[in-house]
Amino acid sequence: MIEGYIDLEQQLQPNGFDITLRDIASLNTRGQIGVDNAQRQLPDLAPLAFDREGFIEVTPGIYMITYNEIVHIPTHLMALARPRSSLLRCGVNIGTAVWDAGYSGRSQSLMQVLNAKGFRLQKNARVAQLVFMTLTAETEDIVANIRMKISTNIVKIQ
Repeated sequence: MIEGYIDLEQQLQPNGFDITLRDIASLNTRGQIGVDNAQRQLPDLAPLAFDREGFIEVTPGIYMITYNEIVHIPTHLMALARPRSSLLRCGVNIGTAVWDAGYSGRSQSLMQVLNAKGFRLQKNARVAQLVFMTLTAETEDIVANIRMKISTNIVKIQ
C-alpha cells in the first residue's frame, strides 16, 4: 500500500503513517481552475536546493512539497493527511487534499511558512501523517449508488 518510505518503524504510527519530504519548490506563476479539468493550469514550480547537510532554509510564504512515499489506496479506503504537530509548533502548516479510494501515486501538498523568522527543514523529515479511513462500501458501489439516486430524483422532478 505504501512504497518509497524511509524508515518503516519510525513512520508507522498508531493512527496512520508519517510521510516524508522529498522535494520543495516555490510557485513561480499563477494557476487557474475552471469548470472542467481542460481549463486547469497548474503554476510553474522552481525546485529549491538542500544544503550539504540536507537542510533548506525557507522564508515566510508558500511552497509546494513532494513526498517520498508512493501510495496505492484500495477502493475500500480513503486517506486524509494532517501536518505533524511539531511542524505546527514551528509556525508551519501543510494544506492537503483527500487521497481518494483507488488513488495510486506520489502526492504533493502546499506548505505555508507563517513564522516571521522562517523555517529550516531537512530532506526526508517526517512532515505529515496520512490517516486511513474505511469506507462503508467499495468506491464503485458508492458512485453507482449516488448516480442511481440522482437519476431517480431527476425522473421524479420531471
